[in-house]
Amino acid sequence: MKTIFINGKIYTMNPKEPVVQSIYMNNERIVDMGSDEEIQLQWGRDGAKIIDLEGRTVVPGLIDSHLHISSVGINSQELDLTNVKTTDELLDSIKKWAVNMKPGEWILGRGWDENVFPNRRIPSIEELDKVSLNTPLFLPRICGHAFLVNSTALNICGYHSDMNIPYGGTIVLDPITKKPNGLLLETASTIISKHIPEKSYEQLKSALQAGLKQATSLGLTSIHTNDPNYLGGALQTYRLFDELINHDRVGPRSNLLIDYDYLEEMKNTEMSTGYGNDNVRIGAIKLFADGALGGRTAHLSEPYQDDPNNVGNAMYDKEVLFQLIRNIRLQDMPVAIHTIGDQALIDVLDILDQFKPTKYRDRLIHVSILNEHLIQRLKSPHRIVDLQPKFVSSDYPWIEDRLGKQRAGFAYPFKSLLDKGVISAGSSDAPIESLNPLLGIHAAVTRKKAGETHAGYNAQEKLSMYEAFHLFTVGGANATNEENLKGTLERGKLGDMTVLSHDPFRMENPDELLTTETEMTVIGGEIRYQR
Repeated sequence: MKTIFINGKIYTMNPKEPVVQSIYMNNERIVDMGSDEEIQLQWGRDGAKIIDLEGRTVVPGLIDSHLHISSVGINSQELDLTNVKTTDELLDSIKKWAVNMKPGEWILGRGWDENVFPNRRIPSIEELDKVSLNTPLFLPRICGHAFLVNSTALNICGYHSDMNIPYGGTIVLDPITKKPNGLLLETASTIISKHIPEKSYEQLKSALQAGLKQATSLGLTSIHTNDPNYLGGALQTYRLFDELINHDRVGPRSNLLIDYDYLEEMKNTEMSTGYGNDNVRIGAIKLFADGALGGRTAHLSEPYQDDPNNVGNAMYDKEVLFQLIRNIRLQDMPVAIHTIGDQALIDVLDILDQFKPTKYRDRLIHVSILNEHLIQRLKSPHRIVDLQPKFVSSDYPWIEDRLGKQRAGFAYPFKSLLDKGVISAGSSDAPIESLNPLLGIHAAVTRKKAGETHAGYNAQEKLSMYEAFHLFTVGGANATNEENLKGTLERGKLGDMTVLSHDPFRMENPDELLTTETEMTVIGGEIRYQR
């Protein structure tokens, strides 16, 4: 389809041709760009459809480099606890939801965060039992590394005090009764989750469709998403994305991160990184090296400031982690590995340094706690870090309680990473944070919550507006070695654009981003969303 977009303020992110008025696309690719007069004179008689941007701002299609889009969709159909502000409000939400439960159903949802509660108190299992009305309950924390369960759920899984708990997991016990208090950490959740009834294929497809549509409505033209554990394995995940994106033309281009559990499945089907097309493609193999700061399970080199006997959780000992990465390399695939604590990152880099890189970059996801030496170790053409700027506005100031002021000074050091030449990409980790990329860009620029008046948490790590957009455009393309296909608007690249209601590069106050909306999402020259 031949399309000319005219009368726009089109920021290309290409320093050789930074701003143009008009852009001509054909067969999903950018053919030419320039002034309205030039492009219409050259291509206007070629039967192209002309779309007037009416002076709006255009940026290269926004890319989210790490999220769980199926979980975004599933969450929209379950109990949403992301806006719960007190322990009592959490319990009340569960009680209201439980009333509508049918026999055999579970109370499922996500998003609670005790750090925003005035007393930071997590409800007891007795309180959870009282409001859940004998219905099994399983509620992941906002980070996905801690979980609330009730006695009914523990009974279904046959819990007993001598039960074998997976490595890296903890069933938290009441200090007095020595019985479960309703909180599970990390891999301990699997003793419960494997008993939750599986959703049907059509239910999963409906949920995924909802998540993909939401992504497109927020201006995302590409996502890198980790879903097999939610969607029934690697093959079924690929099938669902293929049906929705390639056949139904729903949602953004999707790079699929595959959990390590499905590595053998990939081998048996001869699917590997790069398999697919420009719309749906297999990505790296996903691993977890540690947990999260919120639940004190991120693996630190020194103890938590507010828990002096705890350094967090390594998901595997180093010998096992070495073997897992070796198995991935035997299939010539890159890793995408969750590393939040500094010790987790040290362990991972020590292992990666022993292997030859693949033709695709290894991905270090989160890298929340760093130091000068670790930043230097991340600087490599074969590595990229997937950053979540929104974590800054969500995690401060409580992160200082976890780490102390000195270590917190090296939490989320985005500017330092960029200045040292570390290849970096921007993401949301949705549903942990909002899927809206403009909120992540706002957090990268301001390093504070909306409405706060201070200079920003670790203000020296603020990014410019251009640098923040670079993370969510060029950075996202770098993460999947697709810099020759997307990330900038250039001749020969894919015709992916995001049209915004306001010009972010002319804002007097970056808080204007909070009211900026996506006017249009263009994928391969086709308008997939219009407000």
